[in-house]
Amino acid sequence: MLELFLACSRIGLSGFGGVLPLLRHMLVEQRRLLDGPEFNALLGLCQFLPGSNVINLAVCVGARLHGVRGAIVVTAGLLIAPFALMMGLAALYGLWGHLAIVQDMLRGIAAAGAGLLFATGLKMAQAMHERWLYLPFAVLILVAMVVLKLPLPPLMLALLAVTAGLAWWRARRALAEAGKVPRP
Repeated sequence: MLELFLACSRIGLSGFGGVLPLLRHMLVEQRRLLDGPEFNALLGLCQFLPGSNVINLAVCVGARLHGVRGAIVVTAGLLIAPFALMMGLAALYGLWGHLAIVQDMLRGIAAAGAGLLFATGLKMAQAMHERWLYLPFAVLILVAMVVLKLPLPPLMLALLAVTAGLAWWRARRALAEAGKVPRP
């Protein structure tokens, strides 16, 4: 578990603009602790919970791997070192944050973070290749938020109802094909 703590600490310290892309890379591509669809499912669950998606994800992944101790270790790994670093950077920003070079540097970091987040979204979409039926829902949410500017919570609740119904229908159909329940 020490190795997992240190890996999460490295991610937390290098995750300027967000650690989700780095966390996904470590969990799915590098260490293969989860596969792409598992990661997507856990992240989807964590987006419904209150609080930070990444912290919720850390708790879920840690608990899945090592129970309660794992949840604590992974979450602490993501938070302790970055918290200490941010306290120091906040003090420095208080002194020099008004300088143009500091503002330009922060804009560059924000652009890099946006690019990493976009790349993670593409990788998550690729993991849906076996579940292509759900891809239109992702597109609908994107259009509803970006074009129509609808708030996310009601959209997610509506999507939850629709996808739960779709999952129920698919499960019932699979059981019917196996001869376990009568076809509707």
